[in-house]
Amino acid sequence: MEFKDELARALEGDGLWTVVTFKTPYGPGMTIEKLAEAVENAGWSVTFRANWWTADIPYGLARLDLRKGDREKILLGKWILGSGCELIRLENMPLEKGRDEFFRMVDSITSTLIHDPVIRTMREQY
Repeated sequence: MEFKDELARALEGDGLWTVVTFKTPYGPGMTIEKLAEAVENAGWSVTFRANWWTADIPYGLARLDLRKGDREKILLGKWILGSGCELIRLENMPLEKGRDEFFRMVDSITSTLIHDPVIRTMREQY
């Protein structure tokens, strides 16, 4: 990812959630792999990952739960297909705001509201 330095700096910021909005020329699988590679190069380990996308509209959402020492972070990657990698927006969010953004984005993709117990169950399975 061409914006890996900006992402690494944002991950060191305050807030449980780091939300990155970007264009990518890669499909869903490669996009989440590129995000994971960027955060691992910044010293974070990925403890959970999930990916949601649409077939009819070229956009999706990647979630990576991260750990670095005693710190935890959730990276939410909102992506849209484009001709190259381009950073659109990058921000840190507190727990409530990040969670609301996550649920809103998953709901827009799946049309099925996901609740906290579902995410906890998914995390236990992986």
